[in-house]
Amino acid sequence: MADPREESEPLLSRTRGGSARHTPAGVPSCHSVQVGPGAVARRDLCLDQAVVFIEDAIQYRSINHRVDARSLWLCRRYYSSTSQWTLSFTIFLILALAFIETPSSLTSTSDVRYRPAPWEPPCGLTEGVEALCLLVFAADVSVKSYLVGWAQFRKNPWLLAYLVVLLVSLVDWTVSLSLICQEPVRVRRLLRPFFLMQNSSMMKKTLKCIRWSLPEMASIGLLLAAHLCLFTMLGMLLFPGEKQDDRRDRQRLTYFRNLPEALTSLLVLLTTANNPDVMIPAYSKNRLYAIFFIAFTLIGSLFLMNLLTAIIYNQFRGYLMKSLQTSLLRRRLGIRAAYKVLSSMTAEGGAHPEGVGVKPQDFLQVLQKVQLDSDHKQAITEKLHSRSGDLLSADEFQKLFDEFDKRVIKEHPPRPEYRSQFLQSAQFLFGHHYFDYLGNLMALGNLVTICVFLVLDAHVLPKDRDDFVLGILNCVFILYYLLEMLLKVFALGLRGYLVSCSNVFDGLLTAVLLVLEISTLAVYRFPHPGWKPEALGLLSLWDVTRLVNVLIAFRFLRIIPSMELMAVVASTILDLIRNMRAFGGILAVAYYVFAIIGVTLFRGVIVAPGNSSLAPDNGSAPCGSFEQLEYWTNNFDDFAAALVTLWDVMVVNNWQVFLDAFRRYAGPWSKIYFVLWWLVSSVIWVNLFLALILENFLHKWDRRSHLQSLTGDLGATSEVTVELLFRDVLEEPTEEELTEKLSHHPHLQLCR
Repeated sequence: MADPREESEPLLSRTRGGSARHTPAGVPSCHSVQVGPGAVARRDLCLDQAVVFIEDAIQYRSINHRVDARSLWLCRRYYSSTSQWTLSFTIFLILALAFIETPSSLTSTSDVRYRPAPWEPPCGLTEGVEALCLLVFAADVSVKSYLVGWAQFRKNPWLLAYLVVLLVSLVDWTVSLSLICQEPVRVRRLLRPFFLMQNSSMMKKTLKCIRWSLPEMASIGLLLAAHLCLFTMLGMLLFPGEKQDDRRDRQRLTYFRNLPEALTSLLVLLTTANNPDVMIPAYSKNRLYAIFFIAFTLIGSLFLMNLLTAIIYNQFRGYLMKSLQTSLLRRRLGIRAAYKVLSSMTAEGGAHPEGVGVKPQDFLQVLQKVQLDSDHKQAITEKLHSRSGDLLSADEFQKLFDEFDKRVIKEHPPRPEYRSQFLQSAQFLFGHHYFDYLGNLMALGNLVTICVFLVLDAHVLPKDRDDFVLGILNCVFILYYLLEMLLKVFALGLRGYLVSCSNVFDGLLTAVLLVLEISTLAVYRFPHPGWKPEALGLLSLWDVTRLVNVLIAFRFLRIIPSMELMAVVASTILDLIRNMRAFGGILAVAYYVFAIIGVTLFRGVIVAPGNSSLAPDNGSAPCGSFEQLEYWTNNFDDFAAALVTLWDVMVVNNWQVFLDAFRRYAGPWSKIYFVLWWLVSSVIWVNLFLALILENFLHKWDRRSHLQSLTGDLGATSEVTVELLFRDVLEEPTEEELTEKLSHHPHLQLCR
């Protein structure tokens, strides 16, 4: 199945007439297959078509593909978990080659002063792995092209770009081998992130939404540029630094000595990274100069930058909803196509008028073949059995698949039944949520004791510490954790205990803590005053104690589900991690491309002290400079070092140090690279991510408040995926729209 074309086009565009009678001869359908016993072959084809259409709907895929028996078999194999995992692993592998290829990142440090010579792979090693990856991609684009057909392939920009990227990569790969891997630039390294983007429909939607939002971002960007230029001119007029012998004037000259330096200083001040450094020299001369810098920061950082965030949020949310509206249409269209196919089987049987509905047994037969987890299948089956009537109408058929949008929440297994009144009372006591509060209180007490001893022993060397009291307390707390776990298993049952992620988290950490404690007692005996034995085995007593304390600190995270607001925030973060992979993918693509460009432009420009006159030693370097701060690990000498350097610049803390250093080592043009990276990462992507976090949290908070006002119990509600974050404001496609789209399917013929 093809990846969707631009959302501005119809989901199922057509290259021919509108009705079934215009379908080209030979296009198979449920009523035209003449192979095999006839009716059996037609029925099997209809069932397979319905299965694939439903799988398309589950994954929000386009149904605009071939529907003959051979193509359906190929389609299901292509979209099987094995094939998709193979493709995903291939994408990961070809992207990971950047860490091994020359210049290799296989060194313990990236510090130019201490970095050893890295291992460089022989020519042909990484190229051989890359060739295998390109073969997989060639097979991938071939299958996609066959499934959609030539007419649809030449109209799909992503598939055309896929083919072009493959051809360019193969040509560049051939050039590399011809030059024995000594080529100065590998163009195909810049093209590798495309393989990641083309494999994710949500990433393509995100990229498209960003592109659509760029005009609105550009308008506020121009306003920011005007603000920056105006204050740059004012700064150069206000701070000319006429007296060269005055130390304060000479210091001012470092920020406003010429137009590029003044522009850079105020650009960095816009991010507040060099505040108040840039203001202090002028402010020390005259306190009125502070008005200039305060006005610049107020207008630029507090008003315009926040206005940019608001515009990005508003525009991106609107365009994203348009894309999600198309995804909703794609899902409804797939389900309706499956309904049409199955209802045509009902009509063909002769027992019912054409188009009245779908037999439940036919639907169940299709459902068993669909690649779907058993929990959702069971939920749909139960919903089907709960209805009355003979045939499924289109509306009922659609409502069955609303279960796709829900995360199935498993019911808690029944608690063990005890006959003894005492055991029943104990079960009630230890199964009550107040017992969890007691456990949280004990965990807090354990953490407080650790903090107290860390403060008391802050100035004591590990070899001189007496761990007697802390060892006794840790032992007592670990025994309590073990007792708490056993009592919960007694009250809830083993299955009831394991159904909660919080209990599983507690149980695993308790088991690890118990093993460590038993190992410590076996090696170092029981704690006693002056307990400072020599190191035995792999870890010293102090190392084991530190590891135990770290695990205890992690165990304290169990308190999060008990605190209502904290639980909402934590669940929002988990939902973002789990479902916002497309936005992380866009950032990963930006990192990859900029890192490759950075390695190409700046590899080897940062030279260790003593090897270059541009690199003074730490004692003679100006305060706050690249050399004085010892930022030698931040360079572009290999791919891994480039990623970390880009991260440090994206955070914008002290990023003026990087601008100044690479200006001196590589040239003033290097500022363009870093400013572009700041715009892409900090201005665009971070603001997008911030906007989506706000939308996610506000949506969840509003839904939580609404559900609590209705039911008073948030835990009893069904959870929906974050991909459906805007479902409440999306419009359901009309019956006429679905019928029109189906009538324009280029490969499917149905009786109408």
